Amino acid sequence: MEHEPIHPPISQKIHWQPDVSIRDFKYTPRMQNFRGDGALVNWRSQSPILPVFHGSAASVVRPTPPAFVGAPLENRKASFLFDLALVGILRTAVAPFQRVKLLMQNQNEMIKSGRLPQPYIGIFDCFARTIRNEGIFSLWRGNTAIAIGHVSAKAISSTLFGYLNTLEHSQWNYVQILAAGGLVVAAMLFLVYPFFYAGTRMVNDVKTTSNLGRRQFNGIVDVYGKTLKSDGIAGLYRGYTISLAEIGMTTAVSAALKPWQQFWLFHLQHNNLAMATVEFGFHVCRNLATYPLDTVNRRMMMSSGEAVKYKSSLNAFAQN
Repeated sequence: MEHEPIHPPISQKIHWQPDVSIRDFKYTPRMQNFRGDGALVNWRSQSPILPVFHGSAASVVRPTPPAFVGAPLENRKASFLFDLALVGILRTAVAPFQRVKLLMQNQNEMIKSGRLPQPYIGIFDCFARTIRNEGIFSLWRGNTAIAIGHVSAKAISSTLFGYLNTLEHSQWNYVQILAAGGLVVAAMLFLVYPFFYAGTRMVNDVKTTSNLGRRQFNGIVDVYGKTLKSDGIAGLYRGYTISLAEIGMTTAVSAALKPWQQFWLFHLQHNNLAMATVEFGFHVCRNLATYPLDTVNRRMMMSSGEAVKYKSSLNAFAQN
């Protein structure tokens, strides 16, 4: 069965896909891709339905990926479930580093609230004090909520984009592509944000000699119960707007860096170590560009349930 129009060659396309890393909700969709000839290729160029723009003409891309030609539905479902499981496993594997990162990132807020008597000197001091006061398994505290958030984000975004692919629109302009991708990201983030909020609060709930080893929260349900009692539903979404801004900045930075990344990957394609180094370097650059927004977002989460809260994202920026 023929599929028209034919996919443009890979060499003519420059794909970009923002990092999801980390930052917990960086599950940003593959939105627009710019080809070398200046044409705009839609974010689902590997499957139907968004149009490929060539000057003023538009046509619908309907390729079937070779890997899925004739593949039974069960295999696709199994592959999708495997991807979800892999996300959860990877998040669990890096959970100790994630906790130390969040503890150091939010230590000023914990000192203000009296939960932390003195700041951490560095990464190794944070690891050592956490293990000494709470035990080695405490490095995975909050991972359940965060892992659920990541897996849910993957599943929800795939489902929503899959739904968009079923819409039989023959023409999509630039604004429609951006709007569709933006709405999907906003909806996905709205659904999973409470998980990341709960994970952040549990990660930063430390035991110290000053608080006699008492926890502020006893689990995910306790986080939700206390937050809803003190701040209502708004408490679960404090920092949501700055999170959307962070995803937008990640998308913009990824688009700006992608040509350079593709250039170096092309010239280093026979050296796997060099390619991995390039990928890691650009990943670090994206995270450095958005880290201030991530910090503000986390600190706004930490203010839920506290007597003093930030008035807005700008107010949080000014005070940090």
